[in-house]
Amino acid sequence: MASQPAVSSVEIVQEVPNSSVEDDTNVDLGEPVKKRCKVDDPTPLNEEQLEQRLNGILCCSVCLDLPTAVVYQCINGHLMCAGCFTHLLADARLKDETASCPNCRCEINKNLCSRNLAVEKAIGELPTDCQYCMRSIPKNMLERHEKHVCMDRMTKCQYHRIGCTWQGIFHKLANHEEGCSHLKKTGVEVLKALEDIDRQANEEMRMLRSIFDLLSFEKITYHDLQMKPYRTDDFITRLYYETGRFSALGQQWVIKARINDDQRNPTMMWERKISYQLVLKSKISNNSIDVHFVVLKGPFGNAKIKPLIYRFDFNSDKSECPYNYLPLPDSNECNKLLSSKTINFRVIMFQVPK
Repeated sequence: MASQPAVSSVEIVQEVPNSSVEDDTNVDLGEPVKKRCKVDDPTPLNEEQLEQRLNGILCCSVCLDLPTAVVYQCINGHLMCAGCFTHLLADARLKDETASCPNCRCEINKNLCSRNLAVEKAIGELPTDCQYCMRSIPKNMLERHEKHVCMDRMTKCQYHRIGCTWQGIFHKLANHEEGCSHLKKTGVEVLKALEDIDRQANEEMRMLRSIFDLLSFEKITYHDLQMKPYRTDDFITRLYYETGRFSALGQQWVIKARINDDQRNPTMMWERKISYQLVLKSKISNNSIDVHFVVLKGPFGNAKIKPLIYRFDFNSDKSECPYNYLPLPDSNECNKLLSSKTINFRVIMFQVPK
């Protein structure tokens, strides 16, 4: 009989929270308030919408595309891909102006701007479609997928070196190679294809042999130089580069450079090139100086320069060689050089014995 009141008292305590909605004075302040149940959002955020919003936030403020590699930011946080960043600095160099951010117009240069590693990693995790199979792949894995993993990637027949022109989807490669007509080629036909391959290899070997021959000359010198920009006093100023005087082969020399073959307004051209010339500053007698020279990437430079040997016979009447193109792979490399305060390189000079 004593247990019945205890049961009724428990029931009364359980009814108190329910009655608190009607009468706040009956609420036990010592009991924690119950949490509300989580209700599902009737309009969930679409993944495609989220991706589009992130693309708009992380895109380059100049070209409005997602950066593919390095991302720079101005002091106010506006993002620029590496190509647009160097292009802005190069344009400012050509116009003799201060480079500025296209959004906030603050000054930008390599000292003020920094890389945004968090954005670079975030962009690498964003999904993008494979151009072959249209699968959604994280951007940082896309290159490996398209080159080595995707079964729908474009490929060539393994006999393309002997003339097969077939190109197709990777999963069809095995069937093609089983019936490839080049398997039945005669030895004469195969030798003809190999001759073309040997011709290209011989050109590269000829370049190497010429360098080895030059290294056997008695008079060889090299210098690590800096070309600094300067401008003309014309109505439309033009940008040129020039090194200081340096001694080589017993003479005084200077190297000059110009942009896009001295065009009037190189900023209007997307494709840009640098050409340079070797200038003899010393006065010489009637004897001429036959010189081979080549410009390379120096220990303090960052340009990707392909070795290319030039030759010129200097004398009292011809102290300047013609302008020769600096062999850069593309305009982006040219913009990198223009965006720098100085152009660092190494020049090697060989004097041909008489």
